[in-house]
Amino acid sequence: MRRNPTMKDVARLAGVGTMTVSRFMNGTASVSKETAIRVEKAIHELSYKPNEMARALRGQRSRSIGLILPYLYDSFFAVCGHAVTTVAKQHGYSVLMTTSNEDPETEYNQAAGMLQRYVEGLIVIPANHGETRLNRALLGKIPLVAFDRPISEQAFDTVLVQNQSGSKRMVHHLIEHGHRRIAFIGLSHDLYTINARFQGYRRAMLDAGLEVSASFRCETPETTKEEIQALLDAKNPPTAYFTSNTLSTRYVFSELLQRGLNIPGDIALAGFDDFELADLTSPSLTVVRQPAQEMGRVAAAQLFDRLERGLIPQIGNRTVLPVELVLRQSCGCKNKSAVVIP
Repeated sequence: MRRNPTMKDVARLAGVGTMTVSRFMNGTASVSKETAIRVEKAIHELSYKPNEMARALRGQRSRSIGLILPYLYDSFFAVCGHAVTTVAKQHGYSVLMTTSNEDPETEYNQAAGMLQRYVEGLIVIPANHGETRLNRALLGKIPLVAFDRPISEQAFDTVLVQNQSGSKRMVHHLIEHGHRRIAFIGLSHDLYTINARFQGYRRAMLDAGLEVSASFRCETPETTKEEIQALLDAKNPPTAYFTSNTLSTRYVFSELLQRGLNIPGDIALAGFDDFELADLTSPSLTVVRQPAQEMGRVAAAQLFDRLERGLIPQIGNRTVLPVELVLRQSCGCKNKSAVVIP
């Protein structure tokens, strides 16, 4: 009978010490990219699953799950994380939470470290779409639910929102206000959500016979300032901006105010994703509201459903949640209070 591979076997095949393998799996210390690739290859070749072996030896459950978010300085991710921890607490589970900083290597190492700590499942907002390295080979029978962004592994459940259709509806609203030159301002071209929202914007513009204008460099206040300057210096500058997420909305709104531009008199503004102070700004901000709390709640509920049933599907469920238009004043509406359109 063939014995199960050990950490020493992985170290021997990778040509490293067992402590290096342990550090790589636990994420307790960084290893070089070349070493990480060799260790990961050895793990896959040997089908080494330390978490499964430890679980069998312990004969008990950890009653904990792992949560990996891109970062926490965007309030959207914080709200999602709070919803996950609330559901976990209702099930009597604790949550190990960390961030990937949008880096697939960090994400993989953090996930491996959580598995070494015997988490029973993972909930993840994957790093840049198409680059995440989370897969069934790493997780074994441990369930994973991805939310906000899809994941390439089909066996994982996914919870998304109506990114494309929500953007399309908001751009149609700006067109109804008489705008014909509407610029899309995105945080990054690498992110699934930003691209999906751009596609909705693009479809709305093309359907109306209008020219598409987009910027994907607004990752910081400094780059946003440069992009806004370029747009304002254009021969026919935009009369409205549609921003792709909370951060880009904040950066653009701040830059326009610093320039002394009147919103929506000089230029209209609408964004994707609502945030706590959007109705208290002057003017109040028109947005596409995605259900951040509900997304986190649904993702957690799906994970605990998998844990209770003990079933790992070949093809996971795909859930798409609806969004709302929250019409305030920055788009040109005269509403004294927000009008919410489902």
